[in-house]
Amino acid sequence: MSWLERLFPKKPELTPQQAERLAAWQALPVPRQDQPFSSSRYVVVDVETSGLNTAKDHLIAIGAVAVTHGRIRLNDSLEIVLQQTEASETDNILIHGIGGTVQREGVPPADALLTFLEYLGKDPLIAFHVAFDQAMINRALKQFLGLKFEHAWADLAYVAPALHPRIARHTCTLDGWMGLFGISTYARHNALADALSTAELLLALRPNLETLNMTTLRDLKTLEQERRRQIQPG
Repeated sequence: MSWLERLFPKKPELTPQQAERLAAWQALPVPRQDQPFSSSRYVVVDVETSGLNTAKDHLIAIGAVAVTHGRIRLNDSLEIVLQQTEASETDNILIHGIGGTVQREGVPPADALLTFLEYLGKDPLIAFHVAFDQAMINRALKQFLGLKFEHAWADLAYVAPALHPRIARHTCTLDGWMGLFGISTYARHNALADALSTAELLLALRPNLETLNMTTLRDLKTLEQERRRQIQPG
């Protein structure tokens, strides 16, 4: 792909059915951000990719699980592999365990991403280190659906340290916070398993949030922004 094509990518051609599905998602109402956690649905998400370069690497899989009315809903979860024209490198496969055959036989990207959007609705997204997941999902949605994805996210990598600043001096990783709260996982670096661990971390933080009377997505965003300001240099 030339630099000109990267700057001005062609709009993807969707089938009538795909365009209809996308339009239906776009028409959904956006929930308010001041609704109590106990009466809301959040979607906790994690991704697996071909590498860590958000400009060049590819989105391989999305794992997501809903936290509804303050409870993890295992029957309201999603794990989907996007079809790849070429499998990622062996070293990369050893990390996430999604083999070459599975990658090549995955769901066509436009349909996979539409399935993700339909599962998500317009509910807020939660992740640990949002920037990477957000960048990879945004780029894929733009590439395959022509969608500029402007969605509400909250980042537990900032919320957790804001609630536990002393502990944050010693850990900044999901593994570290999982260890602190005794959260186990059945398959680290599996998108759905990591989403589930992140959802458990959200619930583990809930008592501290309630003590501070912070019970909405807007409150999570406030904590996140406060923590970002605290660690900004200068």
